[in-house]
Amino acid sequence: MSHRRLLTSLTGLAAAAALAVPAYAAAPSTTATPTTIAKYTGSPQDEAATKAFYEAVMKSARAKQAQQAKAGRKATAVTVTYAVDAPTFASQIASSTSIWNSSVSNVKLVEGSNYDFYYTEGNDSRGSYASTDGHGGGYIFLDYAQNQQYDSLRVTAHETGHVLGLPDHYSGPCSELMSGGGPGPSCTNPNPDATERAKVNTLWSNGFTKP
Repeated sequence: MSHRRLLTSLTGLAAAAALAVPAYAAAPSTTATPTTIAKYTGSPQDEAATKAFYEAVMKSARAKQAQQAKAGRKATAVTVTYAVDAPTFASQIASSTSIWNSSVSNVKLVEGSNYDFYYTEGNDSRGSYASTDGHGGGYIFLDYAQNQQYDSLRVTAHETGHVLGLPDHYSGPCSELMSGGGPGPSCTNPNPDATERAKVNTLWSNGFTKP
């Protein structure tokens, strides 16, 4: 059953004051150039949006930690719950979750009803992006056209990286997940590199580290 009806009110609220993390770079060539990189370099506003999305998810995660502590349970990793309102990309979302859960130890992604963020899909000229209302609600939008041009699993894992606190780095090589579309459509790597994995583990250390 789709979550669309359930999420309509949340989406409406977010639309009024949402902060969108920069869209997955849609570089027109297969190799990054100074021109294509400059086109997708994040602005200070983009960086603020990434931070806001991370902190919104962390706000919900902290509340869950407090509930666990009250019940006498101590989690070894912070659990971040998501919902799927993007049936077209269900397989990619599941694979992205598996990649991230096997790559980092201080945070775990779990699908569930009491969610911290959700995935949705559709058409948007900006491409795929992550967005938050800045108050604990957020979503990842997966664009149909872009996911036909670029490796869909890489796009999904990249946007999920924003939930975990990672900013875009379009000038990076294909081996960097957060380089997004900077390296061009030929790049299909869906895995975070060692630096990105370490950064996420540091950010989620004890569930309270600020980005």
